[in-house]
Amino acid sequence: MKSSAKELKHLVVEKRAFIDPAVQAQWMAKKYVWIPDENHGFIAASIKSERGDEVTVQLSDGRTTTINKEEIQKMNPPKFDKVEDMADLTYLNEASVLHNLRDRYFSGLIYVSLPY
Repeated sequence: MKSSAKELKHLVVEKRAFIDPAVQAQWMAKKYVWIPDENHGFIAASIKSERGDEVTVQLSDGRTTTINKEEIQKMNPPKFDKVEDMADLTYLNEASVLHNLRDRYFSGLIYVSLPY
């Protein structure tokens, strides 16, 4: 039984842009992580340096901060953005699950597919 594109618009994400090797390489070079944030739960940052248990990260607005290594959570590559089955995530952590749910919700992808 084949589903139409209209029926799947709240279930399926077009993945071609996420699988682009150039995008993946650029992402890998930045060492992205999630760090705790009082207002948003977690925010994206990139690792600039590591010294013992301390990690210096740069936030998307350009600010840098130092945080304990135990507090950071690894970020999944862009090919996992808006993934339908979160068990597919490379890093299945609290920040990644919240990000995926938020991303899917704001994109109108509020449903998940279930096997028949």
